[in-house]
Amino acid sequence: MSGTDETPAAAPLALDIKGVMAALPHRYPLLLVDRVVELVAGERIHAIKAVSMNEQFFQGHFPGRPIMPGVLQIEALAQAAGVLAVETLGLAGTGKLVYFMAIEEAKFRTPVEPGCLLDLHVSFTQKRARVCKFAGKAMLGDKIATEVSFTAMIADA
Repeated sequence: MSGTDETPAAAPLALDIKGVMAALPHRYPLLLVDRVVELVAGERIHAIKAVSMNEQFFQGHFPGRPIMPGVLQIEALAQAAGVLAVETLGLAGTGKLVYFMAIEEAKFRTPVEPGCLLDLHVSFTQKRARVCKFAGKAMLGDKIATEVSFTAMIADA
């Protein structure tokens, strides 16, 4: 043990779909996080959305050239941020929810198609008791599909 007063960092957390559903109120067809690969409380999350041809939105977006709508990619990032906030702030079972407030600087770079694993990377940029800001990137391998900054509010359900 070193002679510093540093507290050891908490071990990263991984969650299966049951853990995701315990953190988020979303359900099919709007639950867009399938699992959490790594969550470091107070810092960042890496989650996964498995994009399937069976998604309802592919029926109309677009027939013959299915592409996941950008707004749903941002929603998936916001849901990952919700899991990060719930785990960081200890909100599970408190009757509090994480509400989306603002989207800024959204950029769509690569189409997301059926069969993709969408890697959702979100980190805190500001953390307060009631309002948090995040930076998010949705990745397809080493390619950025979507990047965005957004704000969420913690409030009663």
